Amino acid sequence: MTTILNVDDVSKSFGGLKAVREVGFDLHEGEILGFIGPNGAGKTTLFNIVAGAIPADSGFVTFDGQRTEAMRPHEIARLGLVRTFQVVKPFSGLTVHENVLVGAFLNRRDPTEANARSREMMRITGLTPYADRAAQGLTLAIRKRLELARALATDPKVLLLDEVLAGLTPTEGAEMIEVVRSIRDGGVSMLIIEHVMAAIMALSDRIAVIHHGEMLAIGKPAEIVKDPRVVEAYLGEEFQIAPD
Repeated sequence: MTTILNVDDVSKSFGGLKAVREVGFDLHEGEILGFIGPNGAGKTTLFNIVAGAIPADSGFVTFDGQRTEAMRPHEIARLGLVRTFQVVKPFSGLTVHENVLVGAFLNRRDPTEANARSREMMRITGLTPYADRAAQGLTLAIRKRLELARALATDPKVLLLDEVLAGLTPTEGAEMIEVVRSIRDGGVSMLIIEHVMAAIMALSDRIAVIHHGEMLAIGKPAEIVKDPRVVEAYLGEEFQIAPD
């Protein structure tokens, strides 16, 4: 497998709080790597380090063969590593189409090309019927799709999705899962933070468990749900699987 992203023993402290402690992992091309762990475990801090929003105190990130610690977030995004946010904040004064165009213009200067890219991303995420609607007043489910479409319009190689299913109904969540799968099938690798366990288990090729800022375990979903450390720290007894 080809590694597209390597995180090498990164750590981050805020005052006396060590939010991330020597966490390292690889992401392979075409892979979905899910991240689970209790609230406050350090998952979003780790995403912020990977995306360049905050610097690591130690360790480093290599994306597509390039070290990124000296880069700003928009420079990392131009390389093809793009994140979404748990709290979605579209440009409320713009239409859905105009919001997605903002992403398309990151790596394009030609308006015709940017327009075509944005419309294709709206199609993929099911936003075409909302193209001319103002972003202000959209439902949470549509705003989540808009956040995803805007990120996709930048031509990412790797997407970091932070709780893309949070707050959605079961039906909306199932629809979003299919959208995420179609994006991966199109060649985009992903890191996903998610608390909806059924979804993260179904979507992920591997799962990483973060606990107290440390990498507690990483492996295939079937391995993770059988790991006694993970069951004790996060999943609970109901996730234990009987021996084969």
